[in-house]
Amino acid sequence: MLYTQLKKTDIKISQFGLGTNAVGGHNLYDNLNEQNGKDFVRAAINEGINFIDTANIYGKGRSEELVGEVLREFPRDSIVLATKGANEWFPDGTVKLNNDPRFLRKSLEDSLNRLQTDYIDLYYIHNPDGKTPIGDAVGELVRMKEEGKIRAIGISNMSLEQVKEANAHGDINALQLEYSMLNRSVEKDLLPYCVENNISFVPFGPLAFGLLGGKYTKDLALPPNDWRNSVPLFSKDEFEKNLTKVEELKKFAANKNTTVSHVALAWLLAQEGVDAVIPGGKHPQQIHDTVKAIDITLLEEDLKKIDDILSNS
Repeated sequence: MLYTQLKKTDIKISQFGLGTNAVGGHNLYDNLNEQNGKDFVRAAINEGINFIDTANIYGKGRSEELVGEVLREFPRDSIVLATKGANEWFPDGTVKLNNDPRFLRKSLEDSLNRLQTDYIDLYYIHNPDGKTPIGDAVGELVRMKEEGKIRAIGISNMSLEQVKEANAHGDINALQLEYSMLNRSVEKDLLPYCVENNISFVPFGPLAFGLLGGKYTKDLALPPNDWRNSVPLFSKDEFEKNLTKVEELKKFAANKNTTVSHVALAWLLAQEGVDAVIPGGKHPQQIHDTVKAIDITLLEEDLKKIDDILSNS
């Protein structure tokens, strides 16, 4: 495994992290096996992955609980634990975004309890709520950092102007946004901003939520409650265009004796500003396969060929 530094910290993170929205994320996926999810996390750590990413909304806290159970088996200081707040859920099942400083503090305390730890290495504001001044929300995270409850501050799902507001005093260590071969919108301004301002960029959805796994066909039918139904990549027209690109990427990968998913992860790590990727999964074998991508080196000519595929398909 290869490691790097989380920007503006002394925290060493594995370049391959672990996304855990399918570990106990029963509100996101059907028929999840919790034991498989725990084995998935355990396998990742045993492969040298130390950067574990979860959120309070995954399974409405259940992902954090399962991750916390596994982490008890390992020295706490060997793990870089990231989680996210801003989602408040109510007894009737509704969920609302809330960046109020008082809620963020409560949200953090609840996450600490579920994760069975007394600090979080990287704590994200998961989404802006559209009403709380972002500076106020970040200010509360700064106070929690001063108290030793968190070690680094992250933000997610924000526009460039919101990122600038959040980072007005240089407090942001990481930005997490969707970024993959099939969604490169962050390259216009958000990724360059991170490079210029010494912020680690952590893509979520590095495999385009399964599209870059190379196994989907045009006959794919997502369950009605699958969250990917709301993802533009899966809309009918875009889905078919993306499948065409994936078929060309498969040919490229085959010429390098690898898979399209491995190429997709290596491609992200080749982009300036990207410090780690956090692919997810449901089964231990998936992580054993994923880490093989660490051995792939993409030359400038390879990156050019990939760019041609993505631009022309």
